[in-house]
Amino acid sequence: MAKKAMLEREKKRQQLVEKYATKRAALKEIANDEERPMEERFKARLKLAKLPRNSSATRLHNRCQVSGRPKAYYRKLKMSRIALRDLASEGKIPGMVKSSW
Repeated sequence: MAKKAMLEREKKRQQLVEKYATKRAALKEIANDEERPMEERFKARLKLAKLPRNSSATRLHNRCQVSGRPKAYYRKLKMSRIALRDLASEGKIPGMVKSSW
């Protein structure tokens, strides 16, 4: 199980990303528009830099919904390999059986 502080930090980052998403997208659009004057684009970049770092989507890290584990994460199932195996062994995931040969 992951530390509570790490889980809470990730939740806080997720909230910041959602809060600043529209503002960040608008500033990026201005900054990347080659038809606008250079000064206006530069000002947009400065405003973008003043936004909180954790409001960037690249700062998010995928974590297991069951255990909070940050590594060995299956995107489709939103859980780690260990949690997946435990649930499959208990028969809680329909159609999944442990492999043996």
